[in-house]
Amino acid sequence: MHVHILGICGSFMGGIAAIAKAMGHKVTGSDKNVYPPMSTQLEALGIELTEGYDESQFNPAPDMVVIGNAMSRGNPAVEYVLDRNLPYTSGPQWLLDNLLKDRWVIGVSGTHGKTTTSSIVAWILEHAGLNPGYLIGGVPENFGVSARVGDSPFFVIEADEYDSAFFDKRSKFVHYRPKTLVINNLEFDHADIFADLGAIQTQFHHLVRMVPQNGLILTPNNTPSIEETLARGCWSSRQSLGKEWQAELIQSDGSAFHILHNSVQVGTVTWSLLGQHNVDNALMAIAAAHHAGVTLNDAIEALSYFKNVKRRMEIKGTVNNVTVYDDFAHHPTAIATTLDGLRNRVGGARIIAVLEPRSNTMKMGIHKDTLAQSWQNADMTLLYEPEGMDWSLSETASLSTTPTTCFNSVEAIVKELAHVAQPGDHILVMSNGGFEGIHSRILTALEAQ
Repeated sequence: MHVHILGICGSFMGGIAAIAKAMGHKVTGSDKNVYPPMSTQLEALGIELTEGYDESQFNPAPDMVVIGNAMSRGNPAVEYVLDRNLPYTSGPQWLLDNLLKDRWVIGVSGTHGKTTTSSIVAWILEHAGLNPGYLIGGVPENFGVSARVGDSPFFVIEADEYDSAFFDKRSKFVHYRPKTLVINNLEFDHADIFADLGAIQTQFHHLVRMVPQNGLILTPNNTPSIEETLARGCWSSRQSLGKEWQAELIQSDGSAFHILHNSVQVGTVTWSLLGQHNVDNALMAIAAAHHAGVTLNDAIEALSYFKNVKRRMEIKGTVNNVTVYDDFAHHPTAIATTLDGLRNRVGGARIIAVLEPRSNTMKMGIHKDTLAQSWQNADMTLLYEPEGMDWSLSETASLSTTPTTCFNSVEAIVKELAHVAQPGDHILVMSNGGFEGIHSRILTALEAQ
């Protein structure tokens, strides 16, 4: 079958392309911007890419067009598909129809921690010799690629609540039908498509309805937004962090901790990640893998070999004893937990936080009243305030008890960092975008000093 993918260079759609190719389909695709690293990954798989949405890409006509959720009415390629009645579907629906319906799906959902937790689950299964398939919205360092088919019953997927396509406004995850479901947490996000937290809870309720009776739902203990959702109906077994699964920190930075199952200590984890949020991610992953049949000894052992996902507290370099990190944090809770983990790791060393409020929710100012509190574990915060913001980042900065400065260019931020950075500092860059290559620019500026 010839599968043509519109919006192929996103991490999710690129993963679908890799899976479709591995399943023996001819795969082509297009995107507004075709550039590395995704373009090189796809071309290495023998996938023909078109930049832009000219109708010539449909010659010859594909058997199925998979339309990404970044595509909208008015797009020339979308209009061509509709006018000529070409078969089309969404990415999540294609996955269900062609792969997930025959697999034991382990879905990892929640506002935060999906990528890391799903990567840990996939690695535990891999370490146990189960060769799982997976589709993750990032690049797990243990695997080096964001998706694969696998040849076991198990498929691990990052279960995103974002919408499926312009013609299907349900969350992606309602197509996944997991047997094992992780709900890491549940907060208001994606304000561009959800009116309020209740609208997100409705989508999670639809997801819970699809977990079979012999399935398992894993949640934190006593999280009101999750408990309210499950109170609307839950037909599966439940286990919780804080009840059946617990962790006792050995190191305050989360780099070493004991695992307890039903109040019995079953092992000790020593690994490279840090922060209480990653301890919780590890517990969720161990519990999910255990439901799939992995022994606790094997699961705990796997964590000592786990390498973090790219862009999750990834060290980009150290110059003159100044360390620069890249992190994906783009929500006040994620910013706070990331900084807390780093603070526990570096103690009294100086942390300089650099934040780009790039997500749609951030740009809309939904979190402007809580944002300043999120970076208080930093010693200094530099904010990028691009043109076209719907609200004043400077006003939010004025609420901060940490010294905070706004800049309207990346160049100005880099110049300031080169001026203020001292040996022993830790510069934590947080954005869910490329941030104009700021990491390498900071390192270059530090070298020049």
